[in-house]
Amino acid sequence: MRRILVVLCTGSLLLTPPQLVGTDSTIIGDTEGAGVEVSAGGMPGGGVIAGSGVEAGMGSGTDLEVQGGDEGGSPQQGGASGEQVPGGSEGESQQQGGTSGGNEGENQQQGGTSGGNEGESPQQGGASRESEGGSPQQGGTSGEQVPGGNEGGNANVQTETPAEAAVPGPEIAAPSAVLMEASTGKIIYEKDADRQRRPASITKIMTLILIFDAIDSGKIKMTDEVVTSAYAKSMGGSQVFLEEGEVQSVETLIKCIVVASGNDASVAMAEYIAGTEEEFVRQMNERAAGLGMTGTHFEDCCGLTDSATHVTTARDIAIMSRELITKYPQIHNYSTIWMENITHVTKQGTKEFGLSNTNKLLKMATNFRVTGLKTGSTSLAKYCLSATAEKDGVRLIAAIMAAPDYKARFADAQTLLNYGYANCILYEDHEMLALPQMMVRNGVEDTVALKYRGGFSYLGVNGENFQAVEKKMMLPEFLEAPVKSGDTIGVLRYELAGKVLGEVEIYADGQVEKAGYRDYLKKTIRAWLAVTAGTDQAEGGEEKMNVAS
Repeated sequence: MRRILVVLCTGSLLLTPPQLVGTDSTIIGDTEGAGVEVSAGGMPGGGVIAGSGVEAGMGSGTDLEVQGGDEGGSPQQGGASGEQVPGGSEGESQQQGGTSGGNEGENQQQGGTSGGNEGESPQQGGASRESEGGSPQQGGTSGEQVPGGNEGGNANVQTETPAEAAVPGPEIAAPSAVLMEASTGKIIYEKDADRQRRPASITKIMTLILIFDAIDSGKIKMTDEVVTSAYAKSMGGSQVFLEEGEVQSVETLIKCIVVASGNDASVAMAEYIAGTEEEFVRQMNERAAGLGMTGTHFEDCCGLTDSATHVTTARDIAIMSRELITKYPQIHNYSTIWMENITHVTKQGTKEFGLSNTNKLLKMATNFRVTGLKTGSTSLAKYCLSATAEKDGVRLIAAIMAAPDYKARFADAQTLLNYGYANCILYEDHEMLALPQMMVRNGVEDTVALKYRGGFSYLGVNGENFQAVEKKMMLPEFLEAPVKSGDTIGVLRYELAGKVLGEVEIYADGQVEKAGYRDYLKKTIRAWLAVTAGTDQAEGGEEKMNVAS
């Protein structure tokens, strides 16, 4: 038998375009509801956040020139073979100690140091490092199709639809892409999202996750000093030119990785955390498996390798990007830096080195705030990007893989983000229903407190009216002792027009042992004393009345 309490509440709704399209959602789990059911109609404490309604389009914006020079400028002496690409700032030559270190599409030189990924062409000497930022070299990509894909998610929010149900969206140049809403993990758009491809420096997103994991656990601190090894110094590709024995703080190396895509900084941090890059990569793959990144396999910590088995997918990029920005939002303190100097202190003396962000989307004209995240390109991977943005409380992630050129990846990301903000409405429950004390039979205590296992949010892409959301608290009438702390007791279910949007688990916030003989005796004595005390008070009241009369 159930008792149903209907609570009508008000909420707010921002207008969105009427021509919304989207997918159905699924929920996690299905609780057998019995006992007391509390239903709340309307939108108590729920907030609805909408996109701006800006028409989605390519909108390349304005790419601001950095540190002068034309993109794809003539190769520097020494045999650099950077290809010319019209316009922009990418493709400049970087000298050690100069500015714009690690900028995509640039040739970096240091006494003949071999070029590599993130914007560099191999220098004279036949170095075999990949070139990130130049036009695709011979060989192309060799990604293989993998089945399925699993994007990870929050168990307390609505989950995204199956991959095959994702809606068609705007046309983009990249062969693989995903657009994801960060708080729910829902896929808004996808294109060949599960094809394995080389990620280039997008690899560093997982490297950053492990770095922040180590900071969060107390294993390392931002102020720790890291010594550069000879192996870390030997990294080619985009780098900040660390010298063997050079000491930099953890925070400085994070900036070098996020802003300038430094391969040497990535390896230095990998060795500091795990002892060797090999062990660090093992941990990267373990972390990826834990996130459900079924199409991913890492072989180095920076994406410089030309191995055909160092691969990921657009879906997996979105998954690990979501993990990084939701678990460690402080990453945006670094991913939004446009330019900053670091100081090299070596045997040769002290010199300044300029970091310039490889993510040109930061300076493009957009209808949203760009918050990151990471670029990547090699001759084999072509041009990749994980772009994160925020508008009116909605955070989106656009994962782009194998775009034909550097402009296309930024234009594709902007197109997808515009599309997302024009079509998304985010419902968040800021005031969940109050939880009662749960009755416990045959226990040492008669009641136990309850708690929610997290909050609730739901991403709508079909023009839903979230003011009609109904909340149903599904709990049993009582619990039987013993009760363990953390035991799932019931759920708070969210429904709209008869459709279940999702659930939040309710658990016991305390432990109640099963009562024994002595416990029952104590309860009986307490009850008797309470009755006796009540009788004495009543008799005392009668005596006072008699005296007064």
